[in-house]
Amino acid sequence: MDGHNDLLGELAADAALERSDALVQATEQLRKFLDRHRERIAAIGGLTLIDEEPDYLSIAPDLTFRSRSRYLDDATGDWVSETEVIEHASELVELYNPADIYAAFGEAAREAAGMAAEPTAEGDVLEAAGISPDETVVLGGGEDPYAAAADSWAAGQTVPLDADDDEAAAHRLYDLSLEYQERSQRSEARLLEEFEAAAGGLSGVVGELIIVDDDDERLTLTPQGTFRAEVIPEDADGEWRTLTSADELVEFYDPTDVFGDLADSLAEAYPTVAPELATDVAADEAEGEPTA
Repeated sequence: MDGHNDLLGELAADAALERSDALVQATEQLRKFLDRHRERIAAIGGLTLIDEEPDYLSIAPDLTFRSRSRYLDDATGDWVSETEVIEHASELVELYNPADIYAAFGEAAREAAGMAAEPTAEGDVLEAAGISPDETVVLGGGEDPYAAAADSWAAGQTVPLDADDDEAAAHRLYDLSLEYQERSQRSEARLLEEFEAAAGGLSGVVGELIIVDDDDERLTLTPQGTFRAEVIPEDADGEWRTLTSADELVEFYDPTDVFGDLADSLAEAYPTVAPELATDVAADEAEGEPTA
């Protein structure tokens, strides 16, 4: 029995040493990868590597990582999200499989560059880089097709604009404003969609919740967890328009206001979720002050 335990002890000790050595090697490999692409990552302003609820991982231009995790708090029964800043490669390889990290870099770069999703090591990768599958690719001294694609992508990123006179500058600013308005709306729509995906199960229990009910607008959170709105646009001659998609909603609503109004509606319908607000309302009513 002692000999058996000795063998197991030696196996465990050797496994621990191998694990430490593997982490050291993986850390060094990741550091070299990041150093090689430091300028590219800075030029493109960082990358979102993983964005699959509840997992999130991104890299900032200074090569620090942001990781988000979500867990169930046994004490409260609530889901808790935590965002952590990871400054060193050694910390990252403790949390993620290095192979998954590199795969995430590749997928994020291809997606942002508009390349085909998940190209294979055969013809797809070469075609995405503009190289015929029949051509010979020299990896030793030739140009790396992935690096070339990254350079092309970086070259297409936003750079400071200039103009020769105020008229030209005004035109460029106008176009830039509209472009960023569209980008902002896409980001806001995505935020609403993420909320709807997360809220579906809870909304089914709570049921339909009216968030806003005014003469010219109605906003509701449905039992399916989706937002539904009816509005009268200024140029609609009094006709109601129904908004069901996130893209439609952000034309009329700021997600910050939507979430804030939703929280207020929940606090009003269920005073126990925010007892401090219920106390404030009661105090205002006692003083004869109008409530929000």
